[in-house]
Amino acid sequence: MKKSPVRLPSGPKKKKLNLALQGGGAHGAFTWGVLDRLLDDERIDIEGIVGTSAGAVNAAILAYGLEAGGRKKAKELLHQFWKFNSENCKCSPFQPTALDKILGSKGSIEFSPYWQMFDLLSRMFSPYQWNPNNINVFRDIIEELIDFSVLQKSRNIRLYICATNVLTGRLKVFDHSDITPEMILASACLPYLYQAPEINGEYYWDGGYMGNPPIFPVIYNTDCHDVLIVQINPINIPQVPRSTNEIFDRINTLSFNSSLMREMRAIYFVTSLIEKGELDPAKYKHTFIHTIDAEEEMSKLTASSKMNLDMEFLKYLFDTGKEKADEFLRDHYDKIGKKSSTDIVAKFF
Repeated sequence: MKKSPVRLPSGPKKKKLNLALQGGGAHGAFTWGVLDRLLDDERIDIEGIVGTSAGAVNAAILAYGLEAGGRKKAKELLHQFWKFNSENCKCSPFQPTALDKILGSKGSIEFSPYWQMFDLLSRMFSPYQWNPNNINVFRDIIEELIDFSVLQKSRNIRLYICATNVLTGRLKVFDHSDITPEMILASACLPYLYQAPEINGEYYWDGGYMGNPPIFPVIYNTDCHDVLIVQINPINIPQVPRSTNEIFDRINTLSFNSSLMREMRAIYFVTSLIEKGELDPAKYKHTFIHTIDAEEEMSKLTASSKMNLDMEFLKYLFDTGKEKADEFLRDHYDKIGKKSSTDIVAKFF
């Protein structure tokens, strides 16, 4: 009797994701944790990445690492970047004091006299005055970690970095094919900290003012239908801001979330028309939206904590991001490629 061929179990089916990474200073360590967990999952392939500010730095390092040495290399480079930040912070005056650790919220440095002095002086003097030589310590580490000639030739990952044109108010999207360190610095240029980088005769500030992050680059330029937004800035907060710092912090998060919320409305509108049969899916892309956030945890953090690069705090954010990514993969992996796991109306309307 002829035996039937033995059927070997097939490996887990891989699914593709596009990533959209928000900015938020030191809070970008949350995204580091998310990415570290995603890289551990062999079922996930990343096709496109769009990033703004700290999200742009994470995005560029991730894209280069995947291109240069795969998942392991990407994990190593992300770890090196955040470790560098922490070690550099040891020489910085922006350190949490004993009072911050006892009386302040998680990661706060608001009791630091250096933070209070900087916060005051940054409202009185511009970086063109107190940093006339335009020193930016991140340029060196970015150039050390990323071989831009390799990144520019990448055919596996589509990378998009976003900045705000100071003079025109328009969003600028830089493609990986001509990406330079200056473009990443432009995306992360907070105007009260750094001078506006000049690129091809144009001047740029942080991309978060016009797109944090914009979703359209990965929708238009990849075949993947799924976009995973790693959201740092909380949409909801538990109480009305009352102190000056709380008010400025809320103004900042509202500003940096506004463009994303408007774009989500547009995506929902197009998706609804496709699902109703009123738009041809052959002409209009049906996009599935997923999000990883830590609304409860992030809403408790102060604006000053975005300057806190102490490794204890960064590790807290990293672990939180890793935990939230693990929850997403456990609860929503099966939805990737089939439907959105995020209720866009409930979250963004």
